[in-house]
Amino acid sequence: MPRGIFPRVNLWWILVTVALLVKVSGVKAHSCHEVKTAFQMRQIGPLKWVPETPGTDADLQICKHKGPTCCTRKMEESYQVAVRRETLQNIRSYSFELKYLIVGHASSFQDTFQSLVSFTMNHTSALFDSAYEALAQDASGHVTELFTDLSLFIHGANTSVESAVQRFYDNLFPLVYNRLVNPGMAALSAERSECLRMIRQDVNPFGPHPRALAQELARSLRAGRALSRALAVGAEVMNATEYAALTRECGRALVRMQYCSHCRGLTLIKPCVGYCLNVMRGCLAGLSELDQPWKRYVSILEELTNSLAGAHDLELALLGIRNQINDAILYTQLHGPRLSAIVDKVCGQLTEVAPATSASPSTQTATPTTPTTATPQPSAQVQHGQLAHMRREFMSYIQRYKSFFAALPEMLCEGEMVVDDFSCWSGEDVVPSYSGRVVGNGLQAQKLNPEMKVRSPDPILAEVKERLVRFNEEMQGKTPRERNRGAWVETGSGTEEGSTDCDDEDGCQGSGEDTDVHRERIGDSNEGVSLGQEPGVQIPGRAPPVRAQPDVGSKTSGCAHASGPALPAIFLVGLLALRWPLH
Repeated sequence: MPRGIFPRVNLWWILVTVALLVKVSGVKAHSCHEVKTAFQMRQIGPLKWVPETPGTDADLQICKHKGPTCCTRKMEESYQVAVRRETLQNIRSYSFELKYLIVGHASSFQDTFQSLVSFTMNHTSALFDSAYEALAQDASGHVTELFTDLSLFIHGANTSVESAVQRFYDNLFPLVYNRLVNPGMAALSAERSECLRMIRQDVNPFGPHPRALAQELARSLRAGRALSRALAVGAEVMNATEYAALTRECGRALVRMQYCSHCRGLTLIKPCVGYCLNVMRGCLAGLSELDQPWKRYVSILEELTNSLAGAHDLELALLGIRNQINDAILYTQLHGPRLSAIVDKVCGQLTEVAPATSASPSTQTATPTTPTTATPQPSAQVQHGQLAHMRREFMSYIQRYKSFFAALPEMLCEGEMVVDDFSCWSGEDVVPSYSGRVVGNGLQAQKLNPEMKVRSPDPILAEVKERLVRFNEEMQGKTPRERNRGAWVETGSGTEEGSTDCDDEDGCQGSGEDTDVHRERIGDSNEGVSLGQEPGVQIPGRAPPVRAQPDVGSKTSGCAHASGPALPAIFLVGLLALRWPLH
């Protein structure tokens, strides 16, 4: 008997021991230790909110589960804050390189352009110091004003290249006429100088050179102005992308996808591929709406950049200012006698000064200077190709981001989704694969999204999209093509009614840019863009502005009356209506 009892007793104790071990093992398996560890490592919130063992919480709003859970309402609220923070950080990490690319290129373009402007301004001033010393001191301020206006134009200011060039030659004419054409005459009075400025465009003392310079600079600088403006628009779009708001529905969907599995103790499981795409495409529906206008924008940027990078037109146009001015002064000297006859009739005759033993700088006789071809110095040669190289390098990178807004949801899912595994998280349970319908990008596609409802677009992103579309429409038909290159021609001064109400948020930095610009076939050229001046850009000091000029009739009559014998009004009008034909 005893031998028969002992086997039973041993078996009974073995069963009891096994039951206890199973019970202890089960408690350990259902502890919330792993959840607490993940909660701490991700810095989601205070650890006291995480229970030691699973329980039930009827207050859960997102991660509802019939069985035991390691989550509480406080944890759920912390998960919502954390998931928004993490998602926005991920978005910014992907958009940072693109934003840096655009903003960095805009800054480099402006710095390089400003350096080129400074060099060519000094190069032009050296012409007067070496060849026209009698003009150098007084012409210096007008040279500075010309280059300041050109710099302001390319940075988006409400000015025009044509007016800047014409104003320069208006101010230069009295100096050239008095000190080079008639060096032996008395100094000009203020009234006579004003008369010469006002009649300059009518008597055309500089021949075709002012017009040629204005056209050459306008073609090239408008290309840079247009590129600057395009880069400013791109920077605005990227700023809006960084601060895109995530809706309440999006936040709840993100918690279900990333943290509801933790409530079951499943801290290592990852969401299914299709499930993640649905959630991210729903959350980023507003950003995805930027896809098509952004692709068009990148194409426009490419066309503008290629047009500037091809023939170095911007650099050559600025470096050519010196020769154009020299040719214009030479033209005036060669036609001095005929020019003096016209001016004497309109503004009155000059009085001759008494001969002196040595001529003062203001009355030196100057001989015509043969124009020389400007050979770029080493620094000029570096400037010459720097802009083109920078543009080509920029476009090689920007092309990679042409589909950025369409690909962003997939990029965000790459670190979360499962590729080669046998199980994944579906938002409710662990499954072999996701069985829901995977929707596409954009607001329309989200109507069929099984994971979340997208009720309305983000108003900020909607405004950004509208601004981007508007920019693309303004540039439609105005971007250069390799097969049909034209020029940017402004129909007016660039001033628009109501331009003072524009602000930086609207992407119109520098009011009244070139919305009235139209394309006109005037020969080979490159095209352009604009941007408000970036902080830190150094612009040459500007001379006091020349006062506004009255119309031809009133200008000429006033000068003739003030400085010389009054001529019959009909004769004056007829004289000034005819261009002075110099051949």
